[in-house]
Amino acid sequence: MPESPGLALPPLLLLLLLRPLQCPASGAARFDPTWASLDARQLPAWFDQAKFGIFVHWGVYSVPSFGSEWFWWYWQKEKILKFVDFMKNNYPPGFKYEDFGPLFTAKFFNANQWADIFQASGAKYVVLTSKHHEGFTLWGSEYSWNWNAVDEGPRRDIVRELEVAIRNRTGLRFGLYYSLFEWFHPLFLDDESSSFQKRQFPVSKMLPELYELVNKYRPEVLWSDGDGGAPDGYWNSTGFLAWLYNESPVRDTVVTNDRWGAGSICKHGGYYTCSDRYNPGHLLPHKWENCMTIDKFSWGYRRNAGIGDYLTTAELVKELVQTVSCGGNLLMNIGPTQDGTISPIFEERLRQMGAWLKVNGEAIYETSTWRSQNDTVTPDVWYTSKPKEKWVYAMFLKWPASGQLILGQPKATLGSTEVKLLGHGQPLKWTSLEQNGIMVELPPLTFHQMPCKWGWALALMNVI
Repeated sequence: MPESPGLALPPLLLLLLLRPLQCPASGAARFDPTWASLDARQLPAWFDQAKFGIFVHWGVYSVPSFGSEWFWWYWQKEKILKFVDFMKNNYPPGFKYEDFGPLFTAKFFNANQWADIFQASGAKYVVLTSKHHEGFTLWGSEYSWNWNAVDEGPRRDIVRELEVAIRNRTGLRFGLYYSLFEWFHPLFLDDESSSFQKRQFPVSKMLPELYELVNKYRPEVLWSDGDGGAPDGYWNSTGFLAWLYNESPVRDTVVTNDRWGAGSICKHGGYYTCSDRYNPGHLLPHKWENCMTIDKFSWGYRRNAGIGDYLTTAELVKELVQTVSCGGNLLMNIGPTQDGTISPIFEERLRQMGAWLKVNGEAIYETSTWRSQNDTVTPDVWYTSKPKEKWVYAMFLKWPASGQLILGQPKATLGSTEVKLLGHGQPLKWTSLEQNGIMVELPPLTFHQMPCKWGWALALMNVI
């Protein structure tokens, strides 16, 4: 790890200088630096309406692209044999993790191309790893000299290029992931050895870097991660979030997650993530997000991944449908290669999600949960609703061979209930069942007449 830069200014003065000059909007609620105050902030409405985002894990770990983005830790700290052997067999003796830095070239990285793929996916926001636990920043951080993408490797401000492309070419919201801690940073390790009584790392590195990141790039999602076992008091998370919500340039639109210190996950912050790949399968009272990976075993790119290691489009559609019906957002991760390309398998999955959403987006975007999340009679049927418009949507993942879909939950009324298949549009015949529910006659479509693959949605008007 590169040495920490010396600071010419006292840390407190430095933080004061980093704070922006603008005042909060007049009449806007002020938030105190306490969880009780911060947790009461209403989540900006755009996030719940968006439903679907793309996560991008890209960094120096994309160079070895072996095992996972935790490569450095597994190789140097845990000394797991397959990582030790990989280095022994492929790199010269004495090769350090820092030596991967210049090999992280990003020579084919084209931010416009990425933005176009993300737009085609149907996602409404994107979250880029501005810094992972390895500490390498994808922008020219003033607090990470010689271990950032402007001084080393690409010699480009990756964060700026993607931010400009996303905001100029798409309707997506731009977000950034940021790891609070760094595995091998000497100041963090020294703080850790003091049981976090010392606070050198957050004062001289993490906090000034976060202020810089927000002021420079105005992310509308700030996805925090990696507390390193330290409590939120060590990170001064509540102080930072109070500034973010009261004074920052994104104070009115920014959303944050729940990873702001040991014990805060699933308890404090903005929306809840609870754990990686979190998908409870039932309704939660608090807004949540399912962050998950197309590659089942890694967030970063893996050269040695086989075709069976990737979730199929049908599996991804199911994940989206189930997540949204239970009140969550889906944040679907891809890992680009060291030279900045999105591999064809990731691109295909994203474009196929977009094709599905082009037909069925009405049942996903800007929907609310319904009184039932899934059907009690037919498996793999999931519900969403738009109460104001009096629509309920039933998304089903298997087309019944009989052509008749039985829904045990909706109660229909003769003369006012209407049913249609999204992408087809013609009213469908239905009959009420004796106890509860309805039976819908699906249109007799050939394979080529199907509005989409991987799952379909019925729109039901005036059901209770």
